[in-house]
Amino acid sequence: MVGFSADTFKIIHMTMSNKIWAVVPAAGVGKRMLADRPKQYLPLAGETVLEQTLKRLLQAQVFSSIAVAISKEDPYWPNLEIFNHKKIITAKGGKERADSVLSALKSLRDNASDTDWVLVHDAARPCLTSTDIHLLIDTLRDDDVGGILAISSHDTLKQVESKNIIKTIDRSAIWKALTPQMFRYGMLKKALEMAEGNSDITDEASALEIHGLTPKIVEGRSDNIKITRPEDLALAEFYMEHQQ
Repeated sequence: MVGFSADTFKIIHMTMSNKIWAVVPAAGVGKRMLADRPKQYLPLAGETVLEQTLKRLLQAQVFSSIAVAISKEDPYWPNLEIFNHKKIITAKGGKERADSVLSALKSLRDNASDTDWVLVHDAARPCLTSTDIHLLIDTLRDDDVGGILAISSHDTLKQVESKNIIKTIDRSAIWKALTPQMFRYGMLKKALEMAEGNSDITDEASALEIHGLTPKIVEGRSDNIKITRPEDLALAEFYMEHQQ
């Protein structure tokens, strides 16, 4: 859209005055888990998935606050001990991921400045390491746009129509997007506001991409998995045990 660029907010290089915030959209229902509750509240290594995820973010010791976007019908969140943590802010969740992220950003607006950094992380990625958080921040702290953690594709990829293979895709140009995704507060908030209702916005990077901006890729760890199916819980617990 005309007029939206990295210069919109007169971006400056990060200094000690720039704060770092985290946003965790956690309003989803996780239908693929076929469980009696949203996947972020399923048990994992003695706690819920969401608790494990938030503890990983807190362990990095870089965030001024973490805004968690929760559905208004959610009966589980207030009963978690971490709900009362001094660095946790509860925001209203939305229908889509982008809605929840924008709501969480708005919950920070009284304290965040446009040039602050925001790291958006999936509620169902409890295997994130502090090493990857610091790698992302250290790599992008002087960037005008920001970027995301990702891993390169090692599998052979096929383009398919009606279950028929059309062609093999060059995997050297394909990366799998992970989270966190790290962008300037003002830039991300404006991009999501301008993209409201756009079904093509499946992550934060795509909200900037549609305006012609080019987020960077930072290679992360392959054990930063997203829990989407029942078997992922056992794998996540395995990874967590071996990360310690």
